[in-house]
Amino acid sequence: MPAIELSIAERKAHRADAHHLDPVVMIGNDGLTPAVQKEVDAALNAHGLIKVRVLGDDRAARDAIYLQLTDQLGAAPIQHIGKLLVMWRPKPPKARAEVDEDRKAGPRDIKVLKYSKRGGQRPEVKTLRVLGNQRLTPGGQVKRAKPKQKSVKKGRLT
Repeated sequence: MPAIELSIAERKAHRADAHHLDPVVMIGNDGLTPAVQKEVDAALNAHGLIKVRVLGDDRAARDAIYLQLTDQLGAAPIQHIGKLLVMWRPKPPKARAEVDEDRKAGPRDIKVLKYSKRGGQRPEVKTLRVLGNQRLTPGGQVKRAKPKQKSVKKGRLT
């Protein structure tokens, strides 16, 4: 996969976004191994914009590693300062889990404030768990849903 070409403005924006990032992957004296390449690929899939630290003193070797990583992983080279390499690749869309049509609403935790009859005291905070078939009244009571009433007239017809 060839490296992604970015405009100067896009590269500048990514450089600003990468400023506060810490290196996610460190490349040791063994250089670019398949395990390191796999780890950089996983980090690009997870984060999109990453920093990589290369622990070698040879600048030409660092440049070669940088170009090789961006070409093989299809990433855009953003910045190379000293031993830090910054690269970007758009995050792949996440696969959504299938939605079950028969699934009901799950429980919800709701905070209820109960104010004191005397004005100067703090309200009492209670956390209530409301299930899918329940509702919360304005007074803070939990009520269950009533079963749906069947029509008397429809019951006679059958």
